[in-house]
Amino acid sequence: MPELPEVEIVRQSLDKKIKQKKVKKVIVRNRNLRFKLPYNFSLYLQNKKIIKVGRFSKYLIIFISDGSYCLIHLGMSGTIHIVSKKKINKFTNTSFYNSPYLPKKHNHIEIIFDDFKVVYNDPRRFGFFQIIKNNLELNKKFNHLGPEPFSKTFNLTYVLNFFKGRNKDIKSFLLDQQFISGIGNIYASEILFFSRINPFKKASLLNKKECKNIISNSKKILLKAISKGGSSIRNFQDISGSKGGFQNEFKVYQQEGKRCKNLGCSDLIKKKIISNRSTFFCDSCQK
Repeated sequence: MPELPEVEIVRQSLDKKIKQKKVKKVIVRNRNLRFKLPYNFSLYLQNKKIIKVGRFSKYLIIFISDGSYCLIHLGMSGTIHIVSKKKINKFTNTSFYNSPYLPKKHNHIEIIFDDFKVVYNDPRRFGFFQIIKNNLELNKKFNHLGPEPFSKTFNLTYVLNFFKGRNKDIKSFLLDQQFISGIGNIYASEILFFSRINPFKKASLLNKKECKNIISNSKKILLKAISKGGSSIRNFQDISGSKGGFQNEFKVYQQEGKRCKNLGCSDLIKKKIISNRSTFFCDSCQK
């Protein structure tokens, strides 16, 4: 599943292409996504102007000229492709998941503009599109989610209060979207490695310094991942022909059995399961 940095890369690509553009037509080939598309979805977007593309957590937010929004979640396998009408499209994928080219199957939605179209492909259909009528409804949609790592709300007071009396391990908390929005399995492992915190440690036992490290490293690692174009778990490229490069920076994720990259440490990276997810860590460096 794309995490915050990968969704941000999609947002940047999409915003650059469709901002201030008018939708000519929408073709829905399959309504049966995670949430079934309403019958009037095509008509709702038709002839509307796109103001900009925003993001909250792992959600893309298309701002529409009438004050409404189109919310997009990519789910497990969703990708967004930009297909030009005037030139050969070597790469169409705005993200680094699945094929860099537009697949022939599972193209469920096409949003057509003058010179190009935006195609939503999703083999597993866990993603969704949803029309949000106003800002009040948009805020309500995100009420159950915690702050983003870049938010001022994600501070020491918030973290200490949230962890108080909780009996859950810190890795599970980093994956809990009600605590912090946008962090997934890849970045949770990396954040804890840089913070030198064992992923099995109970969150309620973390001291102030450890909590500060988690806050600081969450911001640093996600910003670095965005600057590197996200993480290409597979060797694919986006519409510009660029590859996500953060996978070359991994210290622990998918590094099981390799020597720890901390200076002076000769231990090997281990892999265990937490909350049904693979967790990578160094026993020596992370206490």
